[in-house]
Amino acid sequence: MEMYIWLGAGLAVGIGAGLVIQFLVTKLRGNRMAREAETLKKDAEREAAQMLREARVTAKSDAMKIKDEVESELKERRREVSQQEKRLAQKEENLERKGDSLDAKIKGLERKEHDLDALKERLSQKEEELRKTISRQVDELERIASLDRETAKSMILEKLKGEVENECGILIRDVLDEAKQRAERESQQLLAYVIQRYAGDCTYERTTATIPLPSDEMKGRIIGREGRNIRALEAATGVNILIDDTPEAVVISCFDPLRKETARRLMEKLISDGRIHPTRIEELVKKIRKEIDEEVYDAGERAVLDCGLQGVPKPLISLLGRLQFRYSFSQNVLKHSIETAAFMGTIAAELGLDEQKARRIGLFHDLGKAVDHEVEGTHAQIGADILRKHGENKDVVNAVAAHHGEVEATSIYAILANACDALSASRPGARSETTELYLKRLEQLESIAGEFSGVESCFALQAGREVRVVVQPEKVSEAQAQVLARDICLRIEKEMNYPGQIKVTIIRETRSVEYAK
Repeated sequence: MEMYIWLGAGLAVGIGAGLVIQFLVTKLRGNRMAREAETLKKDAEREAAQMLREARVTAKSDAMKIKDEVESELKERRREVSQQEKRLAQKEENLERKGDSLDAKIKGLERKEHDLDALKERLSQKEEELRKTISRQVDELERIASLDRETAKSMILEKLKGEVENECGILIRDVLDEAKQRAERESQQLLAYVIQRYAGDCTYERTTATIPLPSDEMKGRIIGREGRNIRALEAATGVNILIDDTPEAVVISCFDPLRKETARRLMEKLISDGRIHPTRIEELVKKIRKEIDEEVYDAGERAVLDCGLQGVPKPLISLLGRLQFRYSFSQNVLKHSIETAAFMGTIAAELGLDEQKARRIGLFHDLGKAVDHEVEGTHAQIGADILRKHGENKDVVNAVAAHHGEVEATSIYAILANACDALSASRPGARSETTELYLKRLEQLESIAGEFSGVESCFALQAGREVRVVVQPEKVSEAQAQVLARDICLRIEKEMNYPGQIKVTIIRETRSVEYAK
């Protein structure tokens, strides 16, 4: 029992000791935390005081900087204001000086205006006196001559008109005769020199090609079963093949010269070979087109070398070569271009111009004819556009565009191109004309000459190279005849297109007829 009592007492004592120990530990821990809190509080107060001191220092420094900047800006503003005030003062002083000068000028002008008014008044008085004097003299002349003023005026004007007409006719005739003589001498020498240095042969225009056949049996083979061969021929070449009653002949018709040439060669090879079927036609067309492309480039290259040109782009060379298959009024266009280039180069050298540029214009002037059946527009405009795209000189482009007068010429080369183009085209034998065009030109010549007043009759002679005009002598005087010839020439130049020149001859004669009885 005692043991239990002692055990209970020990347990109570242990519990009590534990509680005491726990109390002491809790008290010690609270004291330590209080000390640490006090320490933290003191540290925080010190840091806050330090930060406050630093903020005050920084604020004072910033305030000083702002103050310095404001004072500096104010000084600058004061300086600018001072300078502006000085400039304004100078301007005001200048304006005052100018105002004084203007006042002086106004006073001077007022004095001059007053003087002018006085002078005008004196002139008016003298003019009135002169008018009265002239009137008295006219009245006296009318009394002496027994003519009124209008009659005398008409007599004087009529006399002056006749004298002026005679003098104008004589002057025009003398000037034209002298100019013609001088121009003929110089142009004959120059053209003779040019033509001597260049001579080209003549060719004939072919819009169709006639292919001879060994026999009429060949026509059936060309047509083929159900027309398959002739359809293949036309489809592959783009031409029209005409098979009619003409014995042993087939006609090829096409406006494109390259297609026509391709079809002609194809037909000749098929006839000589004898194998005519669509597959063979396609094979030969490819081969012939390749050959023609090579020939076209070679022809263009030869033309460029013959003219002595350099730096010609390959596309332009190919277009030039295509002109060997193009004809204009029976004249081969490529040969015509080479001939024009030769004329232009020679004349340009004689005139002191750029010979290379002139030859280039002459060779390229009809370049548009190579594609004028494919592109809309005139050949001159088409050629100018092509040359412009390939970077040609602006004088070359303008001369090509203006060589038929479609645009305004901006250099002497354009005028020279027009003249040399006409020289190559109108020389004897260069081109042939159809009878219809020839008769139409004769009728137009006679019609133009017959529309002038005083013309009795007119006749076109020498294949349209001359027109003789018979006038009524009582209506057209000798002096007026020269003026009439000039007017007819100007009208012909404006309304007609013709090669070379046309001579206008005015015939005026007076016949006196009496009968003896």
